[in-house]
Amino acid sequence: MRHIIRVLLVLPLLMASLAWADDYADTIKVFNNAGQSGTFFKSAYGYAVFPTIGKGGVGIGGAYGKGQVYAHDKYVGDTSMTQITVGAQLGGEAYSQIIFFQNEDAFKEFTSGNFEFGAQAQAVAITAGASASASTGGGASAGASGGKNDATTAGGYRKGMAVFTVAKGGLMYEASIGGQKFSYKPKK
Repeated sequence: MRHIIRVLLVLPLLMASLAWADDYADTIKVFNNAGQSGTFFKSAYGYAVFPTIGKGGVGIGGAYGKGQVYAHDKYVGDTSMTQITVGAQLGGEAYSQIIFFQNEDAFKEFTSGNFEFGAQAQAVAITAGASASASTGGGASAGASGGKNDATTAGGYRKGMAVFTVAKGGLMYEASIGGQKFSYKPKK
């Protein structure tokens, strides 16, 4: 059993390394050119961008990704995301994610050290596919669009943050962001 758990925890790391080697500028450009998600860049205090998050699981799963944090479009630090999930899930996927901070308070909450999304967190998927939307709120709505240039949001900011994802590949039966934990290290 321990061997299976180790394999499942390493799977997202392997997927992240095998996924497209996008850099931060390319990922930001994708979100900036993707319909309504692009409008957030104009008014957001800052954002955290993850070029690739790898996720996999068979009953027990995990996800991991490294990112950068920006305030007023300037790089201010590094972040990483980890997630452990238990439940009905099967497969693996890779995706990009961006988290917009509506104001300085939301930014400070995220960069305070160890931040975690609660059960009501939701993400809006920008491309249609296996992970068309992600919601852990048990019925909270999140919209999905047909293409990268047609993103729409489902309610905008929630507690000062708005989350968007772009599927990069894979197929996974399960889509949630609840339980994601983030660490932050300021730029040196």
